[in-house]
Amino acid sequence: MPLIDVSIAEGRSPEQLRALVSALHRAAEETVGAVPENTTVIVREVPTTHWSKADRTIAERNSGTGPS
Repeated sequence: MPLIDVSIAEGRSPEQLRALVSALHRAAEETVGAVPENTTVIVREVPTTHWSKADRTIAERNSGTGPS
């Protein structure tokens, strides 16, 4: 019973998120023989202001602001 939990920065279209969910389901089936009915995928969209790397949020990097 795979549980695939993905965090991704917000901003993708519903179609892109649906394609991601489908691809993750297929990957579980193809790689570990998961039964589709027993596979759960959770996609968590995180605001770009709440996701940081090297002390800069994605929003800051995208706008050119924040700590250097």
